[in-house]
Amino acid sequence: MTHSTYPIGTPGKQWNHEDKAHWLACQSIKRSYQQEVVTLIDELKSTLEVQQYGELNYAAGSYPLYALKTTDFDTNKATVLITGGVHGYETSGVHGALRFAKTLANKYAEHFNIVITPCISPWGYETINRWNPDAVDPNRSFYQGSTAQESAAVMNYVQSLNTDLIAHIDLHETTDSDNSEFRPALAAREGKVNTNWNIPDGFYLVADSNKPEPAFQKAIIEHVEKVTHIAPSDENQQLIGVPQTQFGVINYAGRDLGLCMGFSEAAYVTTTEVYPDSATANPEECILAQVAAISGALDYIINK
Repeated sequence: MTHSTYPIGTPGKQWNHEDKAHWLACQSIKRSYQQEVVTLIDELKSTLEVQQYGELNYAAGSYPLYALKTTDFDTNKATVLITGGVHGYETSGVHGALRFAKTLANKYAEHFNIVITPCISPWGYETINRWNPDAVDPNRSFYQGSTAQESAAVMNYVQSLNTDLIAHIDLHETTDSDNSEFRPALAAREGKVNTNWNIPDGFYLVADSNKPEPAFQKAIIEHVEKVTHIAPSDENQQLIGVPQTQFGVINYAGRDLGLCMGFSEAAYVTTTEVYPDSATANPEECILAQVAAISGALDYIINK
């Protein structure tokens, strides 16, 4: 299935500054980062350390960026990074990170230092968008010298912690809007013809092909399927156009693609993909699936 046109730009030509400005002018605020995210972060100040690690400054306004940490960091413990909201529109990634912070982070603090950045792209959260205001995808921008403020800020913050990560769990969603809006927009921006992928009906994982850790991914899938259904592969044995390596798992080259999961040296990495548009899913189930993915990952490392 393809979309040959998009209402912005000239087919076959990459967007110029005017096209990007046109795209930005079409975006609007649809929900509040302050009311829906920051208020929940503030509620956790009595149990977790809250740090502001940066601020995004755009024409539309400024957005403070927050991290949550378990207290009393211990250099003898391994450190786990949990990231949400790299794509701000992927709601359960943000609220799954916050729910884990509220309900389970301190339980796992016996074994790990835990760092949570629940909403890396707050403008994207407010506008329900995959990109930032510069029409840049933060989840293709995790590399040295990144021009995406969101990506650069969290990478600098993690580096400032001066700790080695054992695991990095990056929380995402795959939505029907990937085909209706975001992939067509990407093709238009790049001056290419869009080819949509089959949207998987259910939860799946993206592992890093450079360190896939299949047993780790399998343990997460088994934990999540107690909460929500796992996406079956399509007729080509693929998920989003990529061959399935095991049930519910595909591999991407995280660092080569500039993905959030690829920027650290953590031994265990994964990207979750929840499907909120499923006929059998609801927002709470999606949040619980993200929490289950985190706890399944940490349980595996503890018991290994």
